[in-house]
Amino acid sequence: MKKTELIFIPAPGLSHVVSTVETAKLLLQRDERLSVTVLIIRRPNDDLTDNYIQKYSPNSNTNSRLQFINLPYQENSPVSTNVLFDFINNQNDHIREIVSNLMKSPSQSSDYKLGGLVLDMFCTKFIEIANEFNLPSYVFFTSGACTLGLFFHLLELKYEQNQDLTMYKNSDVELSIPCFSIPVPVKVLPAVFVEEGPMSNIFLNYFKRIPETKGIMVNTFHELESFAIEALSNQNKYPKVYPIGPILSSSSDDEQTSHQGYDEIKKWLDEQPESSVVFLCFGSMGSFEESQVKEIASALEKSGQRFLWSLRKPGGKGMMHLPTEYEDFREVLPEEFLERTEGIGKVIGWTPQVAVLSHPAIGGFVSHCGWNSTLESVWFGVPVATFPLYAEQQLNAFELVKELGMAEEIRIDYRKDMRGEKPSEIVGSGEIEAAIRRLMAEEGGSRVRNKVKEMKERSRTALMDGGSSYNAQSVFIEDVIKNVS
Repeated sequence: MKKTELIFIPAPGLSHVVSTVETAKLLLQRDERLSVTVLIIRRPNDDLTDNYIQKYSPNSNTNSRLQFINLPYQENSPVSTNVLFDFINNQNDHIREIVSNLMKSPSQSSDYKLGGLVLDMFCTKFIEIANEFNLPSYVFFTSGACTLGLFFHLLELKYEQNQDLTMYKNSDVELSIPCFSIPVPVKVLPAVFVEEGPMSNIFLNYFKRIPETKGIMVNTFHELESFAIEALSNQNKYPKVYPIGPILSSSSDDEQTSHQGYDEIKKWLDEQPESSVVFLCFGSMGSFEESQVKEIASALEKSGQRFLWSLRKPGGKGMMHLPTEYEDFREVLPEEFLERTEGIGKVIGWTPQVAVLSHPAIGGFVSHCGWNSTLESVWFGVPVATFPLYAEQQLNAFELVKELGMAEEIRIDYRKDMRGEKPSEIVGSGEIEAAIRRLMAEEGGSRVRNKVKEMKERSRTALMDGGSSYNAQSVFIEDVIKNVS
């Protein structure tokens, strides 16, 4: 039986690494002919990613075909303001050496071939390395099909229609984008594309290389984004799209990455009525300044809802500074808030999100609308109230609220300045409270809740034998093997 190895290269950060590794595991489970090597690009002090990777050991058939290589972290390497991409690009020589060594490996024979590089959307620079070794390259797109369609549309506006995208900054214009069934307000576009400065071109140059690849795996499923997937499938100028999701960390895996305090959290949740708790969590990068924390606290208290709130401390200015943990939540919460809400609410630090969302006590989710979190909420049938922060999260919020009718809106266009160069807008407690009430209402929220529960069943069917994503995975595997035969 011929064997084929794929090299996966995720971008730095837990959300990209988790979805990449879980995709690799899924493909390995599907076909014994495959093996996978994942190259890990570390950000400084990224303990969450380190803990996630460390739990893997070659103690099963799947894990024995899955290996990790931690690329060296260059602490003293010169970096520019584009620090995330510097961390990626500085690994070019290391990745070339690893690919070269794998190509020369004694295992490379007529029965064992290197099948190509599977690159994160921010790692398309390494297409050059695949080309050097005459290897196919693929993209694993960690966001959804609507976002992929938006990026392709922005490429066309800039490079085919010669539009200056900064014309859309602070604009009320709505765009007709092929992957959306309704017009999209430019206020929900990722800010990087409409701001002055070099970053728009940097991002678009990464996406501009996607057409050089053999195909794009997208972490979505046909039933969730059918309009977008069909629009992408009906065009000829971009590579083949494989909707293989939803890919998410399993509850048992996620628990293993948590701190010891999860037992206390689970005990508290076990004591709450079914679907009675609203869970607030804003991802591995999510945090707020004190003024916004107080507005959220006020909204929770006035709503009277049971709540579990993952509250984390801003880690400093810039995208490379991850949030940290509070030593005492009282330093940022309103005076005596913890005492007044004792019994109906619990404030915590970092927590395993999947394990919490899977608990039957959780009835609603105030989320930053990262794509992983979006898929997790669908998988467990938990409706969302949207509080996007950065990147493509505003677009995800728009898709959930307006395109799909599957979420309640706190805001769809709120954004936090992740560089810390200007103060963020404050969302008032009244606005947050009203959305939480709609989210948790048995009557008013039933339309959204019913849609999410219906999509929960469809998300699971998609991954079963004969389901839409199961079939897309099969097609991808066969295409990979065909491309190296």
